[in-house]
Amino acid sequence: MAENTISAVTTALGEGAVGIVRISGPEALAVGETLFKAASGKALGAYPVNTLAYGHVYDTDGSLVDEVLAVYMRAPRSYTAEDVVEIQCHGGVQPLQKILQLTFAAGARPAEAGEFTMRAFLNGRIDLTQAEAVMDIIRSRSEASLKLAARQQQGQLAGELRTLRKQLVDIVVNLEAVIDYPEEDIEDVTYGRVQESLSTVCSGIEHLLAHAHTGKILREGLRTAIVGRPNVGKSSLLNALLREERAIVSQYAGTTRDVIEEQLLLDGVPLVLADTAGIRATDDFVEKIGVEKSRQLLADSELVICVIDGSEGLTDEDEAILEAAADKPCVVIVNKSDLPQQVDLAQLRERFGADKVMTLSAKTLVGIETFTAWLKSYVYGSKGTLEDGAYIQNARQERLLREALTGLQDAEAAAQDYLPYDCIVIDVRSAIDLLGEITGDTVQDEIINEIFERFCIGK
Repeated sequence: MAENTISAVTTALGEGAVGIVRISGPEALAVGETLFKAASGKALGAYPVNTLAYGHVYDTDGSLVDEVLAVYMRAPRSYTAEDVVEIQCHGGVQPLQKILQLTFAAGARPAEAGEFTMRAFLNGRIDLTQAEAVMDIIRSRSEASLKLAARQQQGQLAGELRTLRKQLVDIVVNLEAVIDYPEEDIEDVTYGRVQESLSTVCSGIEHLLAHAHTGKILREGLRTAIVGRPNVGKSSLLNALLREERAIVSQYAGTTRDVIEEQLLLDGVPLVLADTAGIRATDDFVEKIGVEKSRQLLADSELVICVIDGSEGLTDEDEAILEAAADKPCVVIVNKSDLPQQVDLAQLRERFGADKVMTLSAKTLVGIETFTAWLKSYVYGSKGTLEDGAYIQNARQERLLREALTGLQDAEAAAQDYLPYDCIVIDVRSAIDLLGEITGDTVQDEIINEIFERFCIGK
């Protein structure tokens, strides 16, 4: 438990029907009773815990501040697992700030960013993956991302990681028994069994990593660049996906000279979609800047949509753009399917894969649903829906899992080569620590602080 008591406004800044000030720590009840006076005349602590009490908050000079409801939650049955008092007042800036200042005058100190959730973690109510899921819930961009974050907040990922970690601990325990008592005939511990156990854990980690991009996309959005030479219909495609006239469209090449970026949900998939200037050689100074931005965006994007004019044959400019996108996850859109076609689809599908080349008309919207279906299968897998099971939430977790997998593969190779058990134990112990760092079981204090600093104050 923390030795001091903290308080903060936990609702969004601005005007609203209700605002909440949260107080947490050993003196939470004393601080709350200093400023809250129940209409019944009873002290807040005299009410049953987790029961709303009606009353008023008064200033230090006895003047009325606001009509409020207050609730006392006794440790450990609270968000932070500490004593907590929450005061619900009218949701204006002035009443909230005044009540917050009164909590400071009564002995609380201002909460730091993420400190309530950090206390929940330090007090053992949640682990680190659940704490990170709290912010994922707040920042959810779609129903799917909310469902995934809610699952993680319930401990689904942590449960899978702890199962894998327990399997590794069992391996170490058995190996160390052989190392410490070589004279004993421990038949269950053989290089073959060790290799088999390590393979099972590696498969579990590989399964989590296979879905790593899904969690990241749902959390942050898929950074997608629409690229192509001028006048192939990039801006028309952007407008078609947005279902609004966001970008200027004309018959003149080079209409778009800068990057137009929009966020949207396409059938539940969050996209950060960028319409770029047509990539081509040009002497126009302004257009040249736009082209350079387009090239940079192509390099930085997570998905590239290469747009080709299907009513014309492939040009050298088309070929250069396709070549530049070849090393990136990409899909080729043959636009203007409402016109007579000149592009060799069979050749394109042989180069990029049959499922990554599709025709559509940004003008008539025919074929948009084909692209949407492909996008969902790209994000979620072949079923095109968010499947049951745990998903990695962020780059930190993915990095630690990959490091753990590399160490376990080294240990597996050592077992295959009949190296001393000590060599295997070193790599397995390292993987145990790395998995523990994801859940917070073995994480260092500076990492904890860095994670919670990203939270908002009040959470």
